[in-house]
Amino acid sequence: MRDTKLGPEIVTRDIPNVGEEKLKDLDENGIIRLGAQVQAGDILVGKITPKGETDLTPEEKLLRVIFGEKSRDVKDTSLTTPHGEYGKVVAVREFSRDLGDKLPSGVIRSIQVSVAVLRKIAVGDKMAGRHGNKGVISRIVPVEDMPHLADGTAVDIILNPLGVASRMNIGQVLETHLGLAAASLGYKVATPPLDGVSENTIAEELARAGFNQDGKMKVWNGKTGEAFREPVTVGVIYMLKLHHLVDEKMHARSTGPYSLITQQPLGGKAQFGGQRFGEMEVWALEGYGAAHTLQEMLTIKSDDVLGRSKTYESIVKGEPIMKPNVPESFRVLVKELQGLCLDVELIGDNGQVISTVNREEPVEKVMEAERFLDLAETAPKVRPPERNPEPVS
Repeated sequence: MRDTKLGPEIVTRDIPNVGEEKLKDLDENGIIRLGAQVQAGDILVGKITPKGETDLTPEEKLLRVIFGEKSRDVKDTSLTTPHGEYGKVVAVREFSRDLGDKLPSGVIRSIQVSVAVLRKIAVGDKMAGRHGNKGVISRIVPVEDMPHLADGTAVDIILNPLGVASRMNIGQVLETHLGLAAASLGYKVATPPLDGVSENTIAEELARAGFNQDGKMKVWNGKTGEAFREPVTVGVIYMLKLHHLVDEKMHARSTGPYSLITQQPLGGKAQFGGQRFGEMEVWALEGYGAAHTLQEMLTIKSDDVLGRSKTYESIVKGEPIMKPNVPESFRVLVKELQGLCLDVELIGDNGQVISTVNREEPVEKVMEAERFLDLAETAPKVRPPERNPEPVS
């Protein structure tokens, strides 16, 4: 909570224009209860912020004029569960300047809510060893389908040997061999980097444990029961689960926020952004000859402000999609060049200068003008009176 010019923000359960269903898990102070199951958009902490006259909507101004009373001069600034998140509330921590807690400037009270979810490891999750050998899980199969050793012991994880040759991180292979020997002989090993156990010592330990000195052994296919043609390196290693889970990476958007300067969609899941279609992806579509798809990607699905609003309207009405306009990024480029004192003009096929580049109005005004023109087209035509131009001195 911050101390604003119009007064402090307030944590409360009494939030304007919010139904009781949304407030069912909040306590009397407006804070979510422990153990509550929350979905995206659910209120975690109810908070209202004072707002001034300028923040009133036209409807609120009308009510004020009619009834002569002040409507609640507050707006809903509650903390909600982010888009795509869900889980159970496991902790609520409160910090206050009055209790001596250190808070950023202007903040008088802070409430932190922890939401957790239990996740089993899944296809697409990222794992890594201790030698830079990271990768994603490509497949999970039942234990009976995994390759097994002569005594029936199934392996836990299979690593691609191509991850060793190109990266040249031989440490993972040596760790596999030494881990096998140490696990069999019942002791733990601490081997420092750059000055660790030698390969000869590892071979001796493998022999002492009753394995081949090369660390390889016969492995059988779990599905067919047949032995693999070549011996396979099997051992014991550390594998770590990294905090790059596929469930948290999943993201999709139809429309959403756009950058104020370039008018292109924002990037990243946190900003509810779009998927970046970069230079190399453009080459891929060019290689397939998908010209219309590429044109949509670079115009109406990106920074063609008028085109994307018109397209949305056409889709809703079931009409044909109109031809794309000049992208906003081209206008930004022209403005940059004009800022360098270069007189740049966009000339069409007919030799006429296209004025779209030189417009000075903000994007919102242009879109408003477009809507006005749509209304004007349906209105009855009235011929304006002719005026004589005034002489210019």
